[in-house]
Amino acid sequence: MVEDYKKPALTFSEQLDHLKHRGLVIDNEDEALRQLSSISYYRLSGYWYPFRERDTQGLISSRFINGSRFDWAIELYEFDRKLRSLILDAIERVEVAVRTQLAYHMGHKYGAFGHTDAGNFHAKFDHARWLAKLEEETRRSSDEFIRHYKDKYNGFPHIPVWMLIEVMSFGALSFFYKGLRNDHKAGIEDKKAVAQHFGLHHKRLGDWLHTFTYVRNVCAHHSRLWNRKLAIRPDKAKLSEWSPPITPRNDRVFYVLLMFRHLLRHIGNDQDWVDEATVLIESISGIPAYRMAMGVPDGWREHPLWE
Repeated sequence: MVEDYKKPALTFSEQLDHLKHRGLVIDNEDEALRQLSSISYYRLSGYWYPFRERDTQGLISSRFINGSRFDWAIELYEFDRKLRSLILDAIERVEVAVRTQLAYHMGHKYGAFGHTDAGNFHAKFDHARWLAKLEEETRRSSDEFIRHYKDKYNGFPHIPVWMLIEVMSFGALSFFYKGLRNDHKAGIEDKKAVAQHFGLHHKRLGDWLHTFTYVRNVCAHHSRLWNRKLAIRPDKAKLSEWSPPITPRNDRVFYVLLMFRHLLRHIGNDQDWVDEATVLIESISGIPAYRMAMGVPDGWREHPLWE
């Protein structure tokens, strides 16, 4: 039964007292107050959630497990912040590579303005809506190269695909790839031409780009990735290394890290990233509950996709 929300807003001191009353150990109250005033009680609640007791029926209670500490939640928060930065780093590298391959293929096969021709996309693609949105983004752009083009050439806001690719959002980029034709019988395999650069089947690259768009939005809003069940998850691959028990689940962030590991390896831009990722995962891998919350399996260092 639904009810009215009647909880009052609490001061930072009241928030701290509330946590202490629920059994959370506060080792340094001044530091805890500083953290609450910087991060917020509600945001941190996702990181102390695992320390809450369960009743005899397995339901989460408001009490904390005996000995649970406020500092543990802060450590998880800092871990997650670094994880988001790591993911954004990987997304940037992959995104730039996908932009490059799309612009290169489309520009060479269909010309500078081939993207304006709906005939160069599959019949079910909503080309008109996609192009209209990109024209709007182009008009709003304050980039110098866009202003230069507008002042010098006819046809604005139609601009060459290698310029357009630099102003479109990641979501529009994913949609761009989704709209490409791939008809083996007709001899048109535009998706395949892009996907083969990344060592993937063309359908899988499209699926991954869709997941990356979601993960990118999570990171951009500074939301929790650790212990998150992905709302948009990649399709399970049939290959053994992507399947249980080697890779337990596809709805946690470790699966996404494996996806980036694969792509960055094929791009040839992966060693520093994987070294940093390995160090970060190792920092929590000694606590099974923390590791499992990310979908990280036992022996993850020897995972065939991570090695």
